[in-house]
Amino acid sequence: MGRYYSGDIDGKFWFGVQSSTAADRFGVIHSKPNYVDYYFDKGDNLEEVQEELKNIEEKVGLKNINALKDFFEKTNGFNDKILMENGVLEIWQEHKKDYADYLLGKEIEACLIEQGSCGFTAEL
Repeated sequence: MGRYYSGDIDGKFWFGVQSSTAADRFGVIHSKPNYVDYYFDKGDNLEEVQEELKNIEEKVGLKNINALKDFFEKTNGFNDKILMENGVLEIWQEHKKDYADYLLGKEIEACLIEQGSCGFTAEL
């Protein structure tokens, strides 16, 4: 079972890695019940989203982000053995939450740039 987010951007949170409230990291605090709602505005939030993306890039390293990106572009399933065979197990173990959040942040950023705002609902 997965937890999804939908609205101006749609996707699935990383199982066992990423919280449904991962977007809080980018400057907007969710509202409760069974779902969390997010609304980002280009004028109010783009700079903060980009700053947090930069923080993640500095923490994880672009080389590591690109290594994980390349790995996940060529595979649709993974486990520790596959990650190890592809030389990314240590990177994954250390940075999986930041990497998953980075991808979400990049979606939010693209949505803000393209549409001027970005709203979505995330399942808890």
